Amino acid sequence: MTEAPSSSLALYIHWPYCARICPYCDFNVVRDRGRVEEQAGLVRAILEDMEAQSRLVGPRRLASVFFGGGTPSLMPPEAVATVIARARALFPPGGDIEITLEANPTDAEAGRYAALAEAGINRLSMGVQSFDDAALKFLGRDHSAAEARRAVQTAAAAFPRLSIDLIYARPGQSVADWAAELTTALDLGFEHISPYQLTIEPTTAFGRAFARGTLNPPDEDLAAALYEATQTVLEGAGFEAYEVSNHARDVAARSSHNLHVWRGGDYLGLGPGAHGRLTLTGERTATVAHRRIPDYVAGVAAGTPWVEQETLDPQGAAEELVLLGLRTVEGVSLTTLQTLSLSDQTGPLADLLADGFLTLTQGRVAATASGRPVLDAVLRTLLT
Repeated sequence: MTEAPSSSLALYIHWPYCARICPYCDFNVVRDRGRVEEQAGLVRAILEDMEAQSRLVGPRRLASVFFGGGTPSLMPPEAVATVIARARALFPPGGDIEITLEANPTDAEAGRYAALAEAGINRLSMGVQSFDDAALKFLGRDHSAAEARRAVQTAAAAFPRLSIDLIYARPGQSVADWAAELTTALDLGFEHISPYQLTIEPTTAFGRAFARGTLNPPDEDLAAALYEATQTVLEGAGFEAYEVSNHARDVAARSSHNLHVWRGGDYLGLGPGAHGRLTLTGERTATVAHRRIPDYVAGVAAGTPWVEQETLDPQGAAEELVLLGLRTVEGVSLTTLQTLSLSDQTGPLADLLADGFLTLTQGRVAATASGRPVLDAVLRTLLT
């Protein structure tokens, strides 16, 4: 079950290397440390994996490409160009497509922006996280606020589209401080802003500090006030929260790659630990690649790049569509919810509609302004 065209296919490429591991990060990452030979081998494995999966899925049209990580702005630009060229050859696009790369705003990486644009990147997603030097130090970032501003100027000259990630709900952060950071991002001209509330994951350095009682994030009331400030500032500047944590200046500024995924479209997951979703023999299939770099490279060579492969039954596929779709302003079709035996006349769906947490318009169900802040609870009510 999918709400996106099954004839199209997106690519996610995971580049796991980072110059520094941030204390809040629980992604599949490793220290860079000049692993030149290993990285060259990983690029070859990603290309081989792409070739093998292309034979598996058959002819498809390329919808988008997303380089994530890790820090893919550390990836050699010539390797980026090779991956993009191979993707275009295997899955010819129907026209211009969005090709995004995540980047850190250090001076060293900003010096590579022009080469990355030449390689084919047309949308840069910048992990700035904050414009406050004390906050950047707390977050373990390896750039200053001044470096970030310089990198934005460099990126604006190289790429037609720019997005920024920011982290809020940090210890000691006030609503006024957060509003000022959002205003800075707006003043710098970003078309897309992704504000993420700081999440404390148990396996991270922050998780261990929280367990020791040495890290205390804002309480629920302050976190809610910071969330409301996010909506107020960005909506006031004409941005729409087209997804819970993603705001775009207009429809054209939305991430087409993210929308493809949220609509249930097929995508290849390439690289260590990458997740994918494929329609194989008419069934929705979830894939997860080996997490460790040597295991992934060896797995690709052996024809077994995935450590997990699960065929989703119709209910599982529908639940996934609901989990993703209700995060967006588009919502999900009532037909999808009916697949889960949910009715707009009786039961939990009807109750959530009556209470104003969801709305039903032209056959689609979406979260309201009241439902979005408590979306996790809404989803639990629907799916349990």
